[in-house]
Amino acid sequence: MRFEGRVAIVTGAASGIGRATAERLADEGATVVPVDVAKDELGVGGIVGDVSDPTFAPSLVAQTIERHGRLDVLANVAGILRTANTHEHSLEVWDQVLAVNLTGTFLCCRAAIPELLKSGGNIVNVSSTAALSGHPWAAAYSASKGGVLALTRTIAVEYAQQGLRCNAVCPGSIKTPITKDFEFPEGVNMDLVRRLMALDKPRGPETVAAAIAFLASDDAAHVNGEDVRVDGATLS
Repeated sequence: MRFEGRVAIVTGAASGIGRATAERLADEGATVVPVDVAKDELGVGGIVGDVSDPTFAPSLVAQTIERHGRLDVLANVAGILRTANTHEHSLEVWDQVLAVNLTGTFLCCRAAIPELLKSGGNIVNVSSTAALSGHPWAAAYSASKGGVLALTRTIAVEYAQQGLRCNAVCPGSIKTPITKDFEFPEGVNMDLVRRLMALDKPRGPETVAAAIAFLASDDAAHVNGEDVRVDGATLS
């Protein structure tokens, strides 16, 4: 019950890593505010909204404080993936992916930080192994997740002396709905595909949720500005 008496916002909570994270934190005692654009899959107490909308994050934090009086954890999980050969990546897709994955993470962090400073809370962002190594056909996604890592480290250093921690997880080979969006261009070199695969086997989103729960808990009190790979030794 590491999160008893604490309030956590989890974005992207309708499926995949977001849902697993919301369930894990709730199982450990947290009052969870699940957030997603998918209204029908959120359940009771969820807040529907698009993290890339600049007006949404302030409203989300305000509603959380109004309902629960505090905010202790922000888990930025919401994200999208689009794939193509880099020279065929449209600007529209590029802008869309960065808007959700990077700008959305920034907007939620910006809105939540004042309340997290009051509670001594922390942030866990979801990046990706795509931020740590070359992931072919995922230029926008990789760029956005690299940005999430840079943002994470900036927040960690900027607010460390005020008691705010900010860490990231970098999943790889995780079975989630987002992986269905990974389409290989025609005639791909399968050697490049194998570079993205775990050495044991793909795992479920609960494995990432466990890492997020650790980073968000007091067990990780001296962990700040870190990126934790959850990838089955893919990049080792």
